[in-house]
Amino acid sequence: MGLFDRFKGDKPKSDIPKTSPAAKWADKAGDKRAQNYDRAEAIAHLSQMRSADAVSALLKRFTFTIDPSITDQEEKDAAYDGIVAAGEEAIGPVRAFAVKAASLAWPMKILKDLLDESAYVDELLVWLGRFDTEYAKFVDPKIQVLKALEEHKNTKIRPAVERFLLDVNEPARFHAVAVTLAQGEPEGAGPLSNVLEEEESFRVRNKIAEGLALHGWRVPEDKRDPVRRVIAPAFTVDADGRVKKR
Repeated sequence: MGLFDRFKGDKPKSDIPKTSPAAKWADKAGDKRAQNYDRAEAIAHLSQMRSADAVSALLKRFTFTIDPSITDQEEKDAAYDGIVAAGEEAIGPVRAFAVKAASLAWPMKILKDLLDESAYVDELLVWLGRFDTEYAKFVDPKIQVLKALEEHKNTKIRPAVERFLLDVNEPARFHAVAVTLAQGEPEGAGPLSNVLEEEESFRVRNKIAEGLALHGWRVPEDKRDPVRRVIAPAFTVDADGRVKKR
């Protein structure tokens, strides 16, 4: 599974020191089998502490779901509010949690609230850097990071994402293309043209063609004929190397 492994078991072991005030409530907050009111009480007490240990305990609540779904969401929202209220104290524990998390949705949501945009993008790029482009059984966290980067523009993003244009996972390639296009940098035309020449996925090829046409970027001269041979019939490449819809 790589760096991001699924948490195993319904009741994660607490790594919070027994001497910490958070230790009293940590097990209940992260116990799927606990009574709802006991878990809610634990979350409430931990949220008031606003310490790194309390944040670590609250983060465990994101490792499982319960029925009914409305209660599950209420508990997670309460944990989220408690973590964000801790401010800078939360950043370290969230980073540590993200290394092993089966889903990065909540860690990303938290850090998006705690960091300014530039720092948040830097954080996402650090997380992305932990992944490779080879086969992996579990790729959800990588896809989540790529999708999050689609919402931001930063000169650091396109170079960091370029290697994922050749990822073995089709959804990863698709979202890497989307991120590249979202940056609005004409320099992306070359790598995208290289991908278009070899890409097997119609969805990815179409995404590239539509993006190149939308931005009006020129396909490099040495790639124009190869791109013409593989591009969908709905598109053409004109004499200047611009992709056009027919």
